[in-house]
Amino acid sequence: MGSTKTDLFNKKQNELANMAKAIAHPARIAILEQLVKTNACICGDLVVELGLAQPTISQHLKELKLAGIIQGSVEGTSVCYCIDPKVWKKFREFFNNFFVEVGDPTGEGCC
Repeated sequence: MGSTKTDLFNKKQNELANMAKAIAHPARIAILEQLVKTNACICGDLVVELGLAQPTISQHLKELKLAGIIQGSVEGTSVCYCIDPKVWKKFREFFNNFFVEVGDPTGEGCC
């Protein structure tokens, strides 16, 4: 197996790649969309809303939490999740800065 050689890239490039990796699954996108739509902590509703198995949802929540995009709190026997607003803002800024306007203003492109 080859190394990713992350040391060849600057901190911002590595951070943006890690952010992209954290959301690079349709289930995680759906979870984030649901959390944003609800704009509150969600406990057990994701299984019903998304139609995925609980272990699948739990694994994706774990990845999103490791990336810091969501935060969780224990309420009784369940864990409730919501978007971390500071990290969400950082993601927006990173991606907005990355996706700058390119090409010809006529929209014809260069090729």
